[in-house]
Amino acid sequence: MEEQTAETQVFGCNNCGADLQYQPGTEHLECAYCGTDNEIPKLEVEIKEFDFYESLKTKTGAAEDYVDTFVKCDACGASSTLEPNLTSALCPYCASPLVLERAHEEHVIKPQSLLPFKLTKEEAHTAFKGWIKGLWFAPGDLKKATLNFDHFKGIYLPYWTFDTDTSSYYRGQRGTHYYVTEKYTTTEDGKTVQKERRVRKTRWTSVSGNVSHFFDDILVVATESLPNKYLYKLEPWDLENLTPFDKKFLSGFLSEKYQVDQQQGFEKAKGIADQKIRSLIRSDIGGDEQRIHTVNTDYSDITFKHLLLPVYVSAYRFKDKLYQFLINGRTGEVQGQRPYSWIKITLAVLAVLLVVGVIAFFVSKQ
Repeated sequence: MEEQTAETQVFGCNNCGADLQYQPGTEHLECAYCGTDNEIPKLEVEIKEFDFYESLKTKTGAAEDYVDTFVKCDACGASSTLEPNLTSALCPYCASPLVLERAHEEHVIKPQSLLPFKLTKEEAHTAFKGWIKGLWFAPGDLKKATLNFDHFKGIYLPYWTFDTDTSSYYRGQRGTHYYVTEKYTTTEDGKTVQKERRVRKTRWTSVSGNVSHFFDDILVVATESLPNKYLYKLEPWDLENLTPFDKKFLSGFLSEKYQVDQQQGFEKAKGIADQKIRSLIRSDIGGDEQRIHTVNTDYSDITFKHLLLPVYVSAYRFKDKLYQFLINGRTGEVQGQRPYSWIKITLAVLAVLLVVGVIAFFVSKQ
């Protein structure tokens, strides 16, 4: 796996020069020392889409690259930026110690845009506690351990979006339902009788055709450090509120470099697009049922952009197994892994069996 790393951005107060951190849900950096609100100037910059094939030729294409500092976790392989002035640090994904001496600079494609954190750490923690309390059969130790704020890290995760025109040629079958009357023999009141019933059958006809569709902003996760199935469940994201990339929004948070490059990302995007394409094909085939045998899709006018999305991450080890929890930094949606208490499950099953046994006892008595 490619090694990755990066540094948390720090900016000085316009009034006193103290280090500033971005306050989620605002458009300023608040000074903790003199109280001055340092406005983040709005960048009048167009969020561009870049040509996909040109980027493969030149590695970045027209997309701007920049240098950042990253450190890789030896335990889980994740790479992330560092908070400033640290002498020791834990991986935000698995809580393992990071070897800070291995931090290094690397050229990466500069994100064109991002969604700033909207929820504060406290608000995300409240959403997380509510999620934990709602878990059935969770070990008691989990509820105690996850209340520690040290488990929470705000991280900007890397994503790609892709635009593309598609033209898909397909072969398949259209199924049309029809009904026939069948005779059958049964027994009624000890006598053999003959009856009729209507039975549905399907007539299949070979078909072929072509469907076209333009895909706008197919969103693809560009990290392998976290379970993708949970990251996709954090959707939807309010991409209409994307802000041109400004490092000031990263101040006080970590960020991760993409592990999935744009070529690998587009392969994932094709898998996402295929679900929609097959839905369009079924509509085009029509009838009562559809069978799709082959689909050949041409992709054209492919463009992409690189963006960062805000996620709070909590890692918790329970009985030597790592569990990761994710919170959408815009909406508070919580997803993640969870352990089960088999003692609680066993007691619940026994309780159900006891209730069933008691009911059966009284029914038999009556």
